Amino acid sequence: MTADLCPPVTAEFAATVVDEWVRGGVTDAVVAPGSRSAPLALALARNGRIRVHVVVDERSAAFLALGIGRESRRPAVVCCTSGTAGAHFHPAVMEADLAGVPLLVCTANRPPELLDTGAGQTVEQHHLFGGAVRWFAAPGPPIDLPDAGAVWRAVAARAVAETLGPPAGPVHLDLAFREPLVTDAHAEPRPGRTNGAPWTATSRAQRRLADDDIAALARRLRRVERGIVVAGWGADVEPETATGLASRLGWPLLADPVSGLRVGPHAISTYDALLRVAPFATAHRPDLVLRLGAPLTSKVATAWLDPNVPQILVDPDARWLDPHRAASDRVGADAEPLLRALLDAFEPARVESSWLASWRAAERAARTAIDTCLDGDDTAFDARVARDVYEVVPDGGALLVASSLPVRELEWFARPRAREHSVRVHANRGANGIDGLVSTTLGIAAARTGPTVALLGDLAWLHDSNGLLAARDLDRAVTFVVLDNGGGGIFHFLPAGGLAEREQLFTTPAGVDPVALAAAYGIDARRVERAAAVAPAVEAALAAGGVRVVVVPTDRETTVARHDRLWQAVAEALTSPS
Repeated sequence: MTADLCPPVTAEFAATVVDEWVRGGVTDAVVAPGSRSAPLALALARNGRIRVHVVVDERSAAFLALGIGRESRRPAVVCCTSGTAGAHFHPAVMEADLAGVPLLVCTANRPPELLDTGAGQTVEQHHLFGGAVRWFAAPGPPIDLPDAGAVWRAVAARAVAETLGPPAGPVHLDLAFREPLVTDAHAEPRPGRTNGAPWTATSRAQRRLADDDIAALARRLRRVERGIVVAGWGADVEPETATGLASRLGWPLLADPVSGLRVGPHAISTYDALLRVAPFATAHRPDLVLRLGAPLTSKVATAWLDPNVPQILVDPDARWLDPHRAASDRVGADAEPLLRALLDAFEPARVESSWLASWRAAERAARTAIDTCLDGDDTAFDARVARDVYEVVPDGGALLVASSLPVRELEWFARPRAREHSVRVHANRGANGIDGLVSTTLGIAAARTGPTVALLGDLAWLHDSNGLLAARDLDRAVTFVVLDNGGGGIFHFLPAGGLAEREQLFTTPAGVDPVALAAAYGIDARRVERAAAVAPAVEAALAAGGVRVVVVPTDRETTVARHDRLWQAVAEALTSPS
């Protein structure tokens, strides 16, 4: 008996949209297996020009696609069957929306005649992700009309273009398919543009200020000696541009490592510690701030930069990344060309002032105090691990840092990198969740050729352990560094840390051995007990290749006290005679 085969129009539709996505620059697709999505999954697998990653868990699949888009800045396709499957995409869609990451989400659906009839695996999927997507389309079951190829290609081309923005973000296509769903024949796509061009090529205008506005902004910056440049995630500026402008202005650069701009001699890496010292914070209030990207992670720094300090926020995507409503001016221009234009306007560079000299002297004192304190104790400690892991990522490598405590440890203690362009730092700071981080890391690795390192807490590691299923097919050097402090260590720094219910409701120790968990997925893992052994262990894991895990046990019960000693050491270094 011959099985019913997918109608030619369905297979041709799927082959056509996949061909159009490739023409638009899509290189990767993540498939969460299922029956209703079979026409699209088969077209992706049979295209031959697109890398297909198969991930069973839909949530992990979506975050893998997110990681690919985060690193490559091109959308990856992620597709699933109908029913509850698409709902598991939602966390990654939210992150892609808030972080501006291109993502092409495809949910398969039942045809209209099966909706609202009690048919199995049928739920309301139209506008499933609400306002989180840049565009939504539900073209309906494929129908063979004279201009069908043009219609299909136009939808596919627009979907890719909409993911790229501005601002970049997720697009949702809800694709209804009628049974039968599979065919053993290789369907040919309907004809497209000649020479492999997209059906609709989209050009994007650069968002620039008028020359007079640039000149006026340059004059305003030049008038201020006591200024600072602040860079958070999403700064979207090349390191040499940001450091060059800071040098021309004679201003310190306060850069969260996730901005990718903590490089060069003007970078102040110890600003969180310095601003905990009241006399220093009072004496170093700036007269003007140029802000790139989101606010710093540091609550101390963001509280210091209150609305009484004039602040110019560069905000090309009109995202209003200003939760404290501190910005006095908004500049709706792309950051990189804007800063390059300002660089040209600042010839020659300002001679180093006492303002910059005092910041740099404080940085040297605080940096010495912190490093001496960290290096003086070989007991594994989250702060030292974050500092050392940041430094051991090879030039050209990538680092993903988890939300919660790891991203703060990195901000507080990472030294400036010696070389510009040396490491690309990623973090899911749009929604700040700890979910999907294993998969995001593997997606980042899949989109690059150099090594990738991730710094995670044990709960983030556990939360997305299903993401390790994708590691089997990944031929990349990826090392996960897992801080095993037996639960959510961040809560020791928050008001809940003093509650009797802290362990039950907040830190929630899972009692799972991260090494054993890795082994269950066939991943090589080793435990490192001494602080000095962490960096060599990461280097060895990267050199060995493949996906590997370094687990570092730390003690969250003593972490607050150890941090307090670091802040005290900095305070003493600033007040002691030089």
